[in-house]
Amino acid sequence: MLQLTKPIAFIDLETTGINLGTDRIVEIAIVKILPDGTKSMKRKIINPEMPIPAASSEVHGITDEMVKDAPTFKQAAHELKQMLDGCDIAGYNSNRFDIPLLMEEFLRVQVEFDMKGRKLIDVQKIFHQMEQRTLSAAYKFYCNKKLEGAHSAEADAAATYEILLAQLERYPALGNSVDSVLKAIGEETIVDFARRFIFENGVEIFNFGKHKGRPVSEVLKAEPQYYDWMMKGDFPQHTKQKLTEIYTRTMLKKG
Repeated sequence: MLQLTKPIAFIDLETTGINLGTDRIVEIAIVKILPDGTKSMKRKIINPEMPIPAASSEVHGITDEMVKDAPTFKQAAHELKQMLDGCDIAGYNSNRFDIPLLMEEFLRVQVEFDMKGRKLIDVQKIFHQMEQRTLSAAYKFYCNKKLEGAHSAEADAAATYEILLAQLERYPALGNSVDSVLKAIGEETIVDFARRFIFENGVEIFNFGKHKGRPVSEVLKAEPQYYDWMMKGDFPQHTKQKLTEIYTRTMLKKG
């Protein structure tokens, strides 16, 4: 049994593609578990306000026709935020994809979604450290069941919760709380979800391009125009938000 001191929400997204800066959500499912074990679910089809590529529709089965009368993310944002309020967040590959893309959507419609104080459990990270396979294989391995309806956000999110429960039984070293799991697998310290910046010894470092490996503040002091270039570029909104925070902090110190 997973011991909780606060609610945890298992999320899964189906999307128009995998580009954090340009792609959009077409379906979101949330499986919310309260500390007393009560489970509630929410599933929404979202109009991405852009065509869904055929290759993506082939994966998740959601077409332009199916989303044309669905709410946009802007229309659904407050309802989703309310469902996730006060929750830690879990998912499968969620730290690298679902959470960053969800954050992008909230930023795009200017709805504040604060990640401070939330614990993030990526079930894929546990699986890859222990076994290294896909969600369907994880479900078969840990739960000994076939994942029916794979790539349906609701089925995937519910299966992810079941996998975590099975992992807690299989690996006693994980403990049975969010904190004990993160202590066992390591808690990621994230600057921006797209990982254009990373922490090294508590300092934000560029993780791409000609300045890779250099402190962000050092580059911004020497080349303030690099900030302008990034802000005009096709970078995710969350990356730009974090860049602006570092830039503001750096300029205040400089002054």
